[in-house]
Amino acid sequence: MVGGGQGAFIGGVHRIVATLDQQIELVAGCFSQTPENTRITGQQLYLDPNRCYDTYQEMAIAESALPEDERIDFVSIVTPNVSHFAIAKAFLEKGFHIVCDKPMAYNLEEAEAMVKMVEESGLVFALTHNYTGHPLVRHARQLFSSGEMGKIRKVLVEYLQDFLMVPHEKLGQKQAAWRVDPKQSGIGGTLGDVGTHCINLLEYITGDPVTEICADKSTFLPDRKLDEDVNALLRLKGGGKGVLSISQVATGEENGLTLRVYAEKGAIKWAHENPNYLELYRYGEPRQTLTRAQGYLSESAADCTRIPPGHPEGYLEGFATIYVGVADAIRKHIDGDPMKIEEYDFPTVYDGLRGMRFIYKAVESCHNGSAWVSI
Repeated sequence: MVGGGQGAFIGGVHRIVATLDQQIELVAGCFSQTPENTRITGQQLYLDPNRCYDTYQEMAIAESALPEDERIDFVSIVTPNVSHFAIAKAFLEKGFHIVCDKPMAYNLEEAEAMVKMVEESGLVFALTHNYTGHPLVRHARQLFSSGEMGKIRKVLVEYLQDFLMVPHEKLGQKQAAWRVDPKQSGIGGTLGDVGTHCINLLEYITGDPVTEICADKSTFLPDRKLDEDVNALLRLKGGGKGVLSISQVATGEENGLTLRVYAEKGAIKWAHENPNYLELYRYGEPRQTLTRAQGYLSESAADCTRIPPGHPEGYLEGFATIYVGVADAIRKHIDGDPMKIEEYDFPTVYDGLRGMRFIYKAVESCHNGSAWVSI
């Protein structure tokens, strides 16, 4: 692992979910730009001190020099956006598979270069759009891919938080500090942090890509340079229309990711804060609430269900499903029978590029008076 040292959030989440299904073991890391932070983190995780490295460059070189049955199989990159590309490049060049937090890169040029590197290497690259790992999200995807729901007419997707309601970056919170800093986050603030999740989830479930966007962004707190709140109209390839609403200054909201899709034969609603339920609507029929771990769900939902009905599964389990897919893909690669990228059941480098294009086109629309822009 690179990143995730003392004071970090998402690195600890990655460590929990990667090991949840007993397929993966953490054996090495460079957890911080500060060697002392890495040393303390390594001690707390009971790692071999010799495999807790001062720099990611040192880690890539040293691990590649170990015998194949002793070195790491892949690296998880859980650092701020600005360093994703350089770290991934260092490990790809040494033959290691990659799991990378979103957004994939600091800018669009890096994302395009990342795609080229992954294609040339033939290695596994996963992007942790973790919401695609929920059983009922995968069932919803099956409903649309099977044609059961018909042509999509309207999509509403929102991700509302109040995480940045106050200037946490001035109060010493690391997670806020880098997210509101263009030098670390890139040109998108809320767009990159939660907007990319919205677009990925929308396109994952519907299979209908967004082709145009008309966006308006706002920044309310003084001294901040990046967007805190964004509203956008969307046009889908299949002719449907959409509305995107994201905010990290929405008072009282916690982690309100919600997707509604209205199609010619029915509609669905899924909310991350209640992930064990999927609402299914048919015209002229009673509303249905589908629940996790039931026999009427699709095989894709059953495959990522761990416990019986009534026992809640949530954020960690959905996230862990991404790592299970990664472990399976890497295992097949090691066995000499690598999967094709289109066979992966987790977000790929192409999803990462898609997310970066979304950020850039949304910002372009905002800078041009909320004009329609093609993605």
